[in-house]
Amino acid sequence: MSTKLEDSQKEKLKEEVPKKYKVIFHNDDYTPFEFVIFILIDYFSKDESEAFQIAKNIHNDGKGIAGVFTKDIAETKSVQVNFIAQQNEFPLLSTIEIE
Repeated sequence: MSTKLEDSQKEKLKEEVPKKYKVIFHNDDYTPFEFVIFILIDYFSKDESEAFQIAKNIHNDGKGIAGVFTKDIAETKSVQVNFIAQQNEFPLLSTIEIE
């Protein structure tokens, strides 16, 4: 019987862990590579090497993961990216999806 309690406790703990969401950048033919790197460094705290690798993945694969966060943070970062891209007249698109 104690096993059932342990199982139910494990299940409850699983439910309490917040789901994580990926912030996805989508490739386009107009946003400069350097702008994507700037966003990754300034808004996602990536170092230059890591930002370059992510930007390369975005370019080569059509999309890339900028970071993984709780839902609220992922949504906020995605909105920030889309806003700053629009302010700079670039079509860079950021979306989120569950991990």
